[in-house]
Amino acid sequence: MTSLRAIIYCRVSSKEQTLNLSLPVQEDQCRAFCSLSGWEVDRVFMERGESAKTADRTELQAALTYLREQNKRGVKIHTFVVTNVDRFARDAFDHAIVRRHLAGLGVTLRAVSQPIDETPAGKFMEGIFAALSQFDNEVRGGRTKAGMQEALRRGQWVWRPPLGYLPDGKTMKLDPERAPLVRLGFERYATGLYTRAQVLEHLTERGLRTLRGKNLTAQKWGEMLPNRLYIARISQPAWDIDAPGNWPPLVDEETFWRCQSLLRTDGLIVAKERNNPDFPLRGFLTCAHCDKPLTGSWSQGHTRRYAYYHCPPKAHCRRTNIPRHDLEAKFLSLLEHLRPRPEFLALFRRIVLDVWNTRRQDHATQRAAAERKLADLKRRKEQLVEAFVYQRAIDQETYQDQLAKLNEGMTLAELDQHGQRSEELDLEAVLAFAEKVALNAPRLWLEADLPQRQRFQTLLFPEGLHIHKGEVRTPATSSFFEDLHRFVPMEERMVSPAGFEPASPP
Repeated sequence: MTSLRAIIYCRVSSKEQTLNLSLPVQEDQCRAFCSLSGWEVDRVFMERGESAKTADRTELQAALTYLREQNKRGVKIHTFVVTNVDRFARDAFDHAIVRRHLAGLGVTLRAVSQPIDETPAGKFMEGIFAALSQFDNEVRGGRTKAGMQEALRRGQWVWRPPLGYLPDGKTMKLDPERAPLVRLGFERYATGLYTRAQVLEHLTERGLRTLRGKNLTAQKWGEMLPNRLYIARISQPAWDIDAPGNWPPLVDEETFWRCQSLLRTDGLIVAKERNNPDFPLRGFLTCAHCDKPLTGSWSQGHTRRYAYYHCPPKAHCRRTNIPRHDLEAKFLSLLEHLRPRPEFLALFRRIVLDVWNTRRQDHATQRAAAERKLADLKRRKEQLVEAFVYQRAIDQETYQDQLAKLNEGMTLAELDQHGQRSEELDLEAVLAFAEKVALNAPRLWLEADLPQRQRFQTLLFPEGLHIHKGEVRTPATSSFFEDLHRFVPMEERMVSPAGFEPASPP
């Protein structure tokens, strides 16, 4: 008596998958299940690092093609084995599509850890498990993210501690072996007398090693220096989180920010760190003569103190030394200079919306093409059935071969159609914000705090600014202003001193 044959499908969604869901564990569980059921394992398909949320899983498609080809050769595969249904498809919809395709090939689906079979009760439970897997993945992902964000806001670091710290319950503690050496590295680099490579070499000679006992790489050391965790500060811009940590700082803030100044200026010592609200343009403007970022300092007069922006002392330049009020007034004048006329903004808005609508139409066209492809496959299937059943125009072998190919194509087409998602973006709101910034840049800068001013400056002038003969100049503005600039005729750009606003016609 010929034994029943089965194929095994295993999948992990990332290279860091937990041990109990790793590929070898899944394969062992499936093989043991097949052995207990009396099935011969014909082949194992391993999906490494593919998400269940894509229809492009290469090994799943290979498994479907293999089943079709084996049936064509008369080799009957009876069962498709997985550890559980959430290894099989991304959601209940995809599960039903692929499950239906397997049924068309005469193949049953079995899960090691879930009681599903071809009985009405088994099919009902299979549908429940598929829906629960989808629900669990979505809820668990949302809860995990929300929980991590809340923990970070409370000052708890939720990932692996940086070198120099050890985990300690819901906080971190200083590593008695490595923390002193890491602190020494920060202090040594902050002097400005050593390069990063020289500091790393010294730390290695003193015995600094990773937790695995390996030498610290230059890349790792470069990642440690700007890491705010060493001053007990959590900074996660993607989640808009900036909070104090609940662990002891390894480095004092003055040393840390001095290191940041050196990192920004390629080892050049700046008088003070950039993050000083007294000098928001520090490090953002450069002297046109020495090409070094300006620093800022206070000078004590007879009756009061005076604030100046000037070249850093180590540059030995001294050709730029301008009162803070004068330089910031010139900067505001530049912002005013870039203010566009409202009619140009209105034209810009219309053009951007036209392009956006065109792209959305293209997306709709692609979705319609996917629908047409599926409809064409269904029509071809109907024609094939007509040719075989009613017209007797083809033989059974040809019919079965073509039917299997069409069923496979329809399954993949339905997955592709289901995977089409149109990105939703409130472009009107984005454009409204851009217009507000363009028309009110000087006022917005004056009303902002230091971090907002620095982000605002970088947004408008991504390559910074130069100061030459007392005048502020910019090598490049943001892409928004560059695109807007194209709307102004060339002759008007050459004549008008008012930025994007052309001179009035004669």
